[in-house]
Amino acid sequence: MGPSTQHFYDGMSESYHLIYEDWKGTVSSQGQFWDRWIRSRLNRPESSKIRLLDASCGIGTQSLGLAMHGFDVTATDLSPDSVARAKREAEAMGLSIQFGTADFRTLDQDVAGTFDIVFSADNAVPHLLTDEDLLNACRQFYNKCVPGGMVIITIRDYDSLIHERPRATQPRILDHGKRIVFQVWDWSEDGSTYTTRQFILQDQLESWKTESYAAVYRAVQRSELSSFLQQAGFQRVEWVMPEQSGFYQPIVTAAKI
Repeated sequence: MGPSTQHFYDGMSESYHLIYEDWKGTVSSQGQFWDRWIRSRLNRPESSKIRLLDASCGIGTQSLGLAMHGFDVTATDLSPDSVARAKREAEAMGLSIQFGTADFRTLDQDVAGTFDIVFSADNAVPHLLTDEDLLNACRQFYNKCVPGGMVIITIRDYDSLIHERPRATQPRILDHGKRIVFQVWDWSEDGSTYTTRQFILQDQLESWKTESYAAVYRAVQRSELSSFLQQAGFQRVEWVMPEQSGFYQPIVTAAKI
């Protein structure tokens, strides 16, 4: 996860909400989903405050919604521009969140304290391209969890995608045809990584504005990520697929005993 990843999210920080049909609606619905999901799996009194580290907060899509539901949220990201945007959104919503800039691989240095939940959604972990970096990140997640806490990660379904190797996502036509959002994927020869180019097209006064941003992902299979979590010390690694959870990506949870 080097400068290119940071550049991708810094560049998108003011436009990231445009990849959603209704970003604020998504903040609300994800807050409701994750509130139910986490409380159903974490052994805490219902009235207790849950301390959560969102280690890839972006512009706040999950952090803001969880703060709305009473979570004690610390939100960090590799991208300072995204963190600045998330902080503005929190202030506008009257939410109290501790923000900071941090790398998955250096959370011990970058973030104080430990948490009931260490959280990373929306396919952020696969920006780590090497076994060393993935294992290091999982060890950092483990160190940031309290005993009895858990890590929650969501990624794309690479077990399927690595065989299909799609070249692009289906264009989504939004705002009554005035906004088009899609991605183009350029796979490496062995299928282990791919470069995503995110396109956002907007009709502005009958001329089209085009934005594009590129980043590299590793096609991390479930068995690989499970192994890294277990090597880091986590136990009870569990995968839940979208048809079971209702969330749009596979979810992996693991416990610190």
